[in-house]
Amino acid sequence: MVFNFLPKKKNQPKLGIDISSSAVKLLEISFDQGVYCVESYAVEPLPPGLVVEKTITDVEILGNIIRQAVKKSGTSVKEAITSVANSAVITKLLPMDAVLTDEEIESQIRVEADQYIPYPLSEVSLDFEILGPAEDLPDKVDILLTACRAEAVELRADALDIGGLIAKIVDVESYAIERACRLMVDHIPGGLHQTIAVMDIGASITTLTVLNEGKTVYTREQIFGGRQLTEEIQRRYRLSFEEAGFAKKRGGLPEDYESEVLPHYLDAVVQQIIRCLQFFFSSSQYNHVDRIILAGGTASIAGLRQMVEDKVGAPTTVADPLVDVAVSPGISPAKLYEDAPALMVAIGLALRSFE
Repeated sequence: MVFNFLPKKKNQPKLGIDISSSAVKLLEISFDQGVYCVESYAVEPLPPGLVVEKTITDVEILGNIIRQAVKKSGTSVKEAITSVANSAVITKLLPMDAVLTDEEIESQIRVEADQYIPYPLSEVSLDFEILGPAEDLPDKVDILLTACRAEAVELRADALDIGGLIAKIVDVESYAIERACRLMVDHIPGGLHQTIAVMDIGASITTLTVLNEGKTVYTREQIFGGRQLTEEIQRRYRLSFEEAGFAKKRGGLPEDYESEVLPHYLDAVVQQIIRCLQFFFSSSQYNHVDRIILAGGTASIAGLRQMVEDKVGAPTTVADPLVDVAVSPGISPAKLYEDAPALMVAIGLALRSFE
């Protein structure tokens, strides 16, 4: 489900721009003769407080950082796809007459939308997708209505504009995760025909996206992430926040880090994952997941995958969405693959170009 500002051009690569609380992640993917290739890529860190719980606090600063990411990547593409958080979106499944045209569906949705959306329509961006025939209603089709506060969409479009880009599409994060998972399908035992929990552990927010048969059936966000570990390193070893973040990624911390600091954090991560899954089980028809995929910067910490698998009791893998993707000359494959678990949303957004 997307918010389209302009008509799409088929198979024209666009930039996927993931704006998280810690970084702008930019990725461009091309597709030729059945092969995807990363053509450009950049990650630009954001100062603390610029994006708080997926809300942009200073669009001008963010736009300038996007411009830096574009310059660093070397891309010449100007059209971009970004996303809003799942928590910012309202969705509703509506059956409608199968004979209606897209224009007639849109008109009817605008007439009926105020029944489902708790905001004035003047403050909302609306879009819809025809999913197919409605179950047990042969003369109906299922329409997925998606709505988001216009401000959330416009702030992202404005930031991209300041960064020298055109916001071609504003997508939803969970749909980007779906696409990224499709890239890994040949490397996921059982494929997508099962119930998969994708745990994206960001800097400040952990997002659970549950897929069944490759489609999102549940999402939940919790305030928890890698920032807790950075702040503990900062406090314990009297470093600046930037120094603590660098040391966390590159090493060089005192010996007691791996024996006293890291285990406590990893245990907290596992507890957050268990809590997220418990919420899912208690609010849905599901009582188990077949597999867990760990994404986000925290996912690659040594020992976490095994710890999650042992304590949750489900096979667990670290996200590797670029496993079968080629890399353009000029990009460091080692750095790209190191960042890959944190690029799930950016990759999924870039893949939207080819739908």
